[in-house]
Amino acid sequence: MSLLHTPLRLGRLTLRNRVVFSAHLTSFASEGLVSSQHVEYYAARARGGAGLIVTEEHTVHPSDRPYEKMIRGFDPAVLPGYRALTSAVHDAGSFVLAQLNHNGGQSSGTYTRRPVLAPSAVADPLFREVPVAVSAGQIASLVDGYASTAARCLEGGFDGVELQASHSSLIRGFLSGATNRRTDEYRDPSRFLLEVIAAVRSALGPGPVLGVRLGGDEMIAAGITLDSAVDTARAVAATGAVDYLNTSIGLATETLFLIQASMRVPPRYALHIPAAIRAAVSLPVVGVGRFKDQRQAEQALSDGVADLIGVVRAQIADPSWASADDPRTCLSCNQECVGRVGFNRRLGCVVNPRAGRESVAVAAPRRRLRVSVVGGGPAGLQAAVTAASRGHAVTLYERSSRLGGVVPLAARAPSRAEFGELARSLASAVSRAGVAVRLGVAAGPALLDADSPDAVVLATGARPVRPSWAVSPRVVDVTEVLSGRVAPYGRVLVYDELGFHQATSVAELLAARGCAVEIATPGMIVGQDLGVTLDLELWTIAAASLGIVCTPDVTVAAMDRDVVTLAHHPTGTVLRRTVDWLVSVVHPAPEDSLWHALRGAPFPVHRIGDCLAPRRADAAVREGERVAASL
Repeated sequence: MSLLHTPLRLGRLTLRNRVVFSAHLTSFASEGLVSSQHVEYYAARARGGAGLIVTEEHTVHPSDRPYEKMIRGFDPAVLPGYRALTSAVHDAGSFVLAQLNHNGGQSSGTYTRRPVLAPSAVADPLFREVPVAVSAGQIASLVDGYASTAARCLEGGFDGVELQASHSSLIRGFLSGATNRRTDEYRDPSRFLLEVIAAVRSALGPGPVLGVRLGGDEMIAAGITLDSAVDTARAVAATGAVDYLNTSIGLATETLFLIQASMRVPPRYALHIPAAIRAAVSLPVVGVGRFKDQRQAEQALSDGVADLIGVVRAQIADPSWASADDPRTCLSCNQECVGRVGFNRRLGCVVNPRAGRESVAVAAPRRRLRVSVVGGGPAGLQAAVTAASRGHAVTLYERSSRLGGVVPLAARAPSRAEFGELARSLASAVSRAGVAVRLGVAAGPALLDADSPDAVVLATGARPVRPSWAVSPRVVDVTEVLSGRVAPYGRVLVYDELGFHQATSVAELLAARGCAVEIATPGMIVGQDLGVTLDLELWTIAAASLGIVCTPDVTVAAMDRDVVTLAHHPTGTVLRRTVDWLVSVVHPAPEDSLWHALRGAPFPVHRIGDCLAPRRADAAVREGERVAASL
């Protein structure tokens, strides 16, 4: 038996394995209460084999509401939802803890219509609100809030609680010199945390599990360092009231990109933190840091840097990650998990279209159908997998010699190789589902008529569009560069109307080859949507090191031979650039010729993905699932 699948004693609980589904935001709450989606979401990960589940934060006090859809743990009305959630997880064989939190100054008065509370009147750089420094009386009320919420969680069936003292919390605010500038007894950074621990343990009694999640390094001036985190861990362990320590890295504002790191950051990047804490205390320690597969988790355990492994995004991608032989692989793309929640929408996943929709029932098919899918990109692959899993006989046609559509092309860009896992995972799923795959076959009306299918699903993708101003043969599409068909040199202008990885990736690629690269965009900043997925900071660092020039707020007005005229649209100012090549990154057009050719066909025809409307990979996968589930 591997270490990862070895039982572990945690307080009075014996976990079936070392896999932890750690706390993370979902935006599933409805009016502050646990929803049916919460129940099904966590139960799915319990059925998938996670040994311990720690739910998202439950706020302990009415003064805390940094975002709309959070669980109000202080409200007795949460109890029915608590009981439904804990029963479902227990029935599936896992234990479940509630994470308790107050976000302190890392919050907003938007929803409470009150000032936010913090150790000191230091504005958070993200929320940009000056908080009220809490008084002694308010501190006592907050400590009581932690204790009463813990007791309510116990009443609702939870096996214990975890105190959030890391990247976004009032407790963290006291622990960090960047935000604790008090002159009273709470200048001692650990005093508030220790008071909360004592009160919560008293409320729980001796049996239920109590954990504390500590930030190991905020990576900001005067913030929590690894040494100070180890000191705090020793103080927590010395109380004798805590059963385990969880870990984190970064601060949920200034260094947020380190907390939910994208594929630019190597897996296991934060393991120095649990290693240092584990060396200082005798409590079990949870290690986190972009674990993508069981092998990486197993290595961390065998290296002795952690006792348990916190795995979030990989278990969002595949709820059975802890037990599956070939689970869907998380891409660390952050598009639908981090990015979607950041827009106040419920969590989703590019590779798992059911994530965030576990509570939505799908009707069984009325009969077995013969389904032909045309196109082997993400949309077509997902449609084929879903249709076959519903018992249909599926044939997939792909005109090229490989599956994946444009995904393998995108994966050629710097720091984007892991995106290729989307194609690999879907191709593997197609094989397991028994789909008949015909590569190198351009399915047309005659072939499809001969198949006599009950339904046809078109996933024929999109085609590049050449802008009207692109009069020079030195204007090329981004796909031509990534495929290697064209190799620009010298002075290269990348013109970007998409604001995502396409332009920034090709710019980085060409600059690394020695080109003098400038990105021009109508957007307010270059790579605008990289901020949503937490890629912007590290790409900006890479771009600066490569000398990439970033020019926002401009459009291409004209091009004459090698001179490009740019219009600065806020002011009307005209800029001119002399270039050797221009790489165009503009919206493609649907490749829908087969759709038009099949009008009047004797079978229903469905369009999905880019051949319906060119969008990102999440839309393609989701649409493939939705249409196939309707058959």
